[in-house]
Amino acid sequence: MSALPPSAIELEFARRYDQEHARVCLQSRPRGLAGRLTFWRNEQLVRNALQVAGEPGLILDVACGVGRFWSILAEHANRVILATDPSQDMLDHARTHHPQHLLERIKTFQSSAFTIGLSANAVDCIFCMQLFQHIASPEHRLAMLGEFHRVGRDTVIVAVRADAHFKLRRSGVEGARARPQASKAELEAEFRQAGFHLLSHQDFLPGCARMRVYVLRKGG
Repeated sequence: MSALPPSAIELEFARRYDQEHARVCLQSRPRGLAGRLTFWRNEQLVRNALQVAGEPGLILDVACGVGRFWSILAEHANRVILATDPSQDMLDHARTHHPQHLLERIKTFQSSAFTIGLSANAVDCIFCMQLFQHIASPEHRLAMLGEFHRVGRDTVIVAVRADAHFKLRRSGVEGARARPQASKAELEAEFRQAGFHLLSHQDFLPGCARMRVYVLRKGG
């Protein structure tokens, strides 16, 4: 799958979604008991997903925000970690929230998730736990998945918010109307359309929660 140059419309989509992403990712870790329990469960999901992905050696954290998952990604001693975010201010802010020994393991650079500033097949694994789940439009999801397919060599770890049935939800993007929330079947069809095979999925709360973490493998 080859990447096409981004159109003006795609760049506008990227700008809008990147602004929403910046709004929801200002905190390095959630506050309060519920927030801490949620983050603990998310850490479990990430560790399990990395195992399914074969403990990739070179990983790219896309739309990393302030690096909520950097400490988990760095648990593998030989792993090389790249991290990108559309906001340089966010990346600078992230460097104030982590110990120096961790920051020495991570190379950050500014880039949109829709047009990642790396060559084709540059990393073993794409990791995206925050931004993708806020995207309501199938067109926009496929555009991002296409970029993941271009940059990644092997696997993608991505979190989604889905439901077994269509429900209306309000988009976080300013000025956008309420949009239908995609079903799990629709999201999985989009993964296949973008050129990925499904390796595994984990639900935040099995059988009832709408947050799910997928591990995908790049097809030929």
